Amino acid sequence: MSRILVLTAHRSPDESRINLQLIEAVSLLPNVTVHELMREYPDFQIDVAREQQLLESHDVIVMMFPFYWYSSPAILSEWQDAVLTYGFAYGSRGDRLQGKPLQLVVSTGGKAQDYTPQGYNRYPALDLLLPFRAMANMTGMDFLPPFLVQGANAMEEDTLQEYIQGVVRVMEGF
Repeated sequence: MSRILVLTAHRSPDESRINLQLIEAVSLLPNVTVHELMREYPDFQIDVAREQQLLESHDVIVMMFPFYWYSSPAILSEWQDAVLTYGFAYGSRGDRLQGKPLQLVVSTGGKAQDYTPQGYNRYPALDLLLPFRAMANMTGMDFLPPFLVQGANAMEEDTLQEYIQGVVRVMEGF
């Protein structure tokens, strides 16, 4: 059974309906470590050595976050800047993440049709997540198809439960 590290990033974790329920569900899985970055580092002072050790001690890395301004919340960006260093994550000796699967679980306020050329955002969500694919490429990680939870702003509870079960199935598949 693979050890899964779920890095969650939310500006206001206690105010998140979607991410709170996703975290609660995946936390019940025996092989999952949930690591809530905003709760751990509200001052953005990231313990690089600790984070790198967490990455090395897990087989699969999951980044779970809501889409903010076509990217991740700032804490995840800061985490990437601080933790994914030359010599650790990339470069001639930076092979610590080589071959590890990277799974994104991303919630969007808008519905899937909002992320089409004719939709409100004009671009597919998968295109807007290309920087994460580039990061996976740079670090030698295996970028898996993102799991999108779309339409969060107006999502009914039964639909949310279906998405949650889908995320749990993804985690159980590792």
